[in-house]
Amino acid sequence: MSDVVREIPGPLGPLETLLEEPTVRPRAAVVFAHPLPTEGGTMHTKMCYQGAKGLVRAGCAVLRFNFRGVGRSTGQFDNGRGEQDDFRAAVDFMAARYPGVEIWAAGASFGSYVALTVGANDERVCALIAVAPPVHRYDFDVVKRSPKPKFIVHGEEDELISIRLVREFYAQLKEPKELVVIDRANHLFEGQAGEVGDALEELLGDFSCRTQ
Repeated sequence: MSDVVREIPGPLGPLETLLEEPTVRPRAAVVFAHPLPTEGGTMHTKMCYQGAKGLVRAGCAVLRFNFRGVGRSTGQFDNGRGEQDDFRAAVDFMAARYPGVEIWAAGASFGSYVALTVGANDERVCALIAVAPPVHRYDFDVVKRSPKPKFIVHGEEDELISIRLVREFYAQLKEPKELVVIDRANHLFEGQAGEVGDALEELLGDFSCRTQ
């Protein structure tokens, strides 16, 4: 483990961060975005915490950060527009810290909309990872058109975004893609957040964009 990273430069000022690294050179550098700030989402939300842990076990360096206006991050909620700028700043940081390492964009709920939208448009990002994506609440068209590998983890009993809607969305995605449905899990994976980490570890444990 190297130096502790508590904040990075953001568009409006510092963004509060947590960087977790594996004990060896990382296979990928992942930016992981959190759920909707106006509903209490932060980088400490359990499905983000456990998802990040799973990716670290899979050999990735994972940066979680608080969107503008959350925790010690500068600014205020911007309905997804400014949050995409925050995510780009986090990608900038990871690209500079890990030159030559694959960059993956990941997020949970609202954060998956931000991550996949930015990641689909950013040439530096080669893989897109969504946990409980709100596919009926935001415009995911750029993701549907993207040829980049896409991985989705969703709860079978998600009360906000039905698994039916997610399956319909998944059917519209270009290959390569994978969907994992966690039995009995609700939107926040309450009591089952550890299964999010396990799913991401299994999905991405031997994945590389270079082999696609």
